[in-house]
Amino acid sequence: MKFFILGLYFAVLIVIGFYSLKKSRDVGGFFLGNRTVGPWISAFAYGTTYFSAVIFIGYAGKVGWGFGLSDLWIVIGNAFIGCFLAWKVLARPTREMTVRLNAMTMPEFLAARYDSPALRTVGALLIFIFLVPYSASVYMGLSYLFEQVFQIDFATALIIMAALTAVYLVLGGYIAVTLTDFIQGLIMIGGVFILIYYVITAPPIGGLVTGISRLAAINPRLVSPVGPNWFALLSLVILTSLGPWGLPQMVQKFYAIKDERSIWPATVVSTLFALIIATGAYFTGAFGRLFFNNQMPLLNGQPNPDLIMPQIINQYLPSWVGLLLLLLVLAASMSTLASLVLVSSSAVAIDLVQGSVPHVSRRTVMALLRFLCAFFIGLSVYIALKPTIILVLMSLSWGTVAGAFLAPYLYGLYWPRTTKAGAWAGLLSGLIISLGLAFYYHLDGSVIPTIGSLAMIIPLGVVPLVSLVTPAFSREHLARVFGPGRVSTATTKGLVTDDLGFGK
Repeated sequence: MKFFILGLYFAVLIVIGFYSLKKSRDVGGFFLGNRTVGPWISAFAYGTTYFSAVIFIGYAGKVGWGFGLSDLWIVIGNAFIGCFLAWKVLARPTREMTVRLNAMTMPEFLAARYDSPALRTVGALLIFIFLVPYSASVYMGLSYLFEQVFQIDFATALIIMAALTAVYLVLGGYIAVTLTDFIQGLIMIGGVFILIYYVITAPPIGGLVTGISRLAAINPRLVSPVGPNWFALLSLVILTSLGPWGLPQMVQKFYAIKDERSIWPATVVSTLFALIIATGAYFTGAFGRLFFNNQMPLLNGQPNPDLIMPQIINQYLPSWVGLLLLLLVLAASMSTLASLVLVSSSAVAIDLVQGSVPHVSRRTVMALLRFLCAFFIGLSVYIALKPTIILVLMSLSWGTVAGAFLAPYLYGLYWPRTTKAGAWAGLLSGLIISLGLAFYYHLDGSVIPTIGSLAMIIPLGVVPLVSLVTPAFSREHLARVFGPGRVSTATTKGLVTDDLGFGK
């Protein structure tokens, strides 16, 4: 029965891939769905890309074990900073400016905004290199769950997941991704409510009140508002909530939405979706200690937090619930994987190849996009087969990519005075902070979230400082970027042109 339902689920995804094939004949259709995606589909695409196997397996287990119920602060941050504010602050100007500049990718936008083709090349390389470990972390989370619920070998599960992702993504592109995201999002919502019910009523917890009392008996700080380590918790909130503002696979959803009227309903739906999904993961993960008598499960004789949630599902929940939760995690992960693969492939096909050889044929770019999707999936699987901790992989890649892009992207949308040198300073400072400190501390998982948070925050100060002491862009360039109405309005208000970045 398990395999029948799983096979049916796979079949639906493949059918969607074939259905979407006719709408993905050109680059614009394959990568952005020709910017025709409605609010509900956009919201679910954003939410399902945000939450993957990483949150349910790596994060829910390890973060819940370390912070207890105080990990619910991450839920608040994810919903209101990572979703609500992200849509309110970024969606409208991103769509307007990318349409005006005819930009389909983050590197393409940065190159046009700052008149720097080199930004496009470097940005594309960053995406392709550092989203690989993120994708690998998602595959690892899926495979751990398959191994526990279906007793399928880790490597075999990896190959199955990779093949399925490749088929429906290579066939249907962004349209296939968004349609499957909608179906997967519905599965995730239903699965989360069932997960919360069965975990709370399981014998080791014995109901909400009893569970809280048992957690308090282990350590009273596991049920306190700030938890055992408030600074580490704050770092996780910043990393997971501000990070989406600078992640290309998240920002892509703003590029593709149909029109400005669709933005507000998408904002509301994505925020509610985040509240439901993040609560399900972090709330249940907070009680993980009770299922293992405060002894973390072992893998090859070593404590491994990635096994906490899979073993809870396999050992304490009814088999049909385990299957449903497998589909929940599978749904969350497949959508994230597809978005990661699509964005990473576009970094090479659109930003590197098409950017360097402008006269390359559309058919060649399309073929390269599809080939790179398959190649990127294979590379992610290879990395996932190397033993490591999911949380470390995800945090390093998330912090590095968001740290490099967030400040240049945000200031590029709102502050005309941002200069080319300022954008480069922001990108390089985020990159150096993330990688330099991560390797200095030997990829210590306990400090990686703090490093990622610093890599995002510090460039927000670096960009304006460097921009104020370097040459501003010409009035003509800024009129092309922000629109002539923005320029004339700013100047007629009596503002000094240099204050806005308009060269004399």
